[in-house]
Amino acid sequence: MRDLRTPEAPQAAADGPGFPDLDAALASGGPAEAVDRLVADLEARGEYRMLLDALLLKARVELGLPLIQVGRYADLPEEDRVKFEGRYVEALRHVGSKFLEAGDVATAWAYYQAIGEPEPVARALEELPPVDDPDKLARLIETAFHQGANPRKGFEWILRSYGACSAITSLEQAGPVDPSARVACVEMLVRHLHEQLVDNIRADVARRGQPQRAKGAPLAAMVAGRDWLFDDDAYHTDVSHLTTVVRWSVMATDPEVLALALDLTEYGRRLSPRLQYDSAPPFEKTFEDHHVYLKALLGRDVDAAVEHFRGKLPARAEAGTEGGDPESTLPAQVLVNLLARVGREGEAAEEAIRHLLDVPDAMLACPSIAELCQRSGRLDRLAEAAVRMGHPVHYLAARIRPDAHGAS
Repeated sequence: MRDLRTPEAPQAAADGPGFPDLDAALASGGPAEAVDRLVADLEARGEYRMLLDALLLKARVELGLPLIQVGRYADLPEEDRVKFEGRYVEALRHVGSKFLEAGDVATAWAYYQAIGEPEPVARALEELPPVDDPDKLARLIETAFHQGANPRKGFEWILRSYGACSAITSLEQAGPVDPSARVACVEMLVRHLHEQLVDNIRADVARRGQPQRAKGAPLAAMVAGRDWLFDDDAYHTDVSHLTTVVRWSVMATDPEVLALALDLTEYGRRLSPRLQYDSAPPFEKTFEDHHVYLKALLGRDVDAAVEHFRGKLPARAEAGTEGGDPESTLPAQVLVNLLARVGREGEAAEEAIRHLLDVPDAMLACPSIAELCQRSGRLDRLAEAAVRMGHPVHYLAARIRPDAHGAS
């Protein structure tokens, strides 16, 4: 637990030398009354950093502990240490709430983060009104996105205030660890880029004096039969941004966002070949291959997509010939992900057993063999695979009958 007590000397509680109000409270009511008076005065004056010290002093008085801590808290007798730690957490929570009430979310985060309670700060960030002050916005982005108090809200501020380039860079360099937060950020990017692209195409069409498609028409309809939109290597958004967002879009789970991402590939496929960058297998043709993949995620041409990506698997006789190199197994991981996403977990498990036995779970970008076997109800296949992997834990987990340990 971080020690957030302030090192500064206290300010006078009243005018004049010393602290006469505290002396008076101590004389009339003893230590308990004096400490309560100090706590009340600090709260009233908004001196919340020192309030933490006062609350800890109050805890020491009430618990009968030495009022000046000498040495480490860990050196206290266990019963005293446990009681004091509980009061420490209460004090941090209380002071954090005071900073939130004062609108100082960034400082409040330090207190709530120290006790592992991010929810109040995440909620406060979500409910903040629009911020115009650039310095304040920068501090909020640092707290929300980079420090993880509310990555989705922080990313929204980055995207709205600084644009797609900064948002993409931020997500690449310091994106949220939580997968659901990362997905939310990617989905925001897809929506943002699609909206921007639609506006830019409509502006180009208007500039040329051509009729507009119906409002709300997808990109595919807006560019259909209008090859002149792409003459002389023309484009309507930064192609590197488009390429990156399309690559990331396969993480999306919202069907509406997946449809927008598919629409982005419709536009990308029509760009000049000189603007269509090659990518790593199995998405060598970025827009064409992602077009196939995203259609399948939307339930369209699923069998064709599975065969398309199965055809990109490297030829191999037995699992293990690639040495378990995660990079070399990316085509297999993509296929496994696709099969799992379209509800074909049994096939996904078989492909994973065939191609990914040697890849550690921590290095996978798709569900593990154990998870896929569990989801598909094929624990017999997990037991067989565990023998080949030399994994006794997976083997025993697969061999124990569910009803033998009370599982439903």
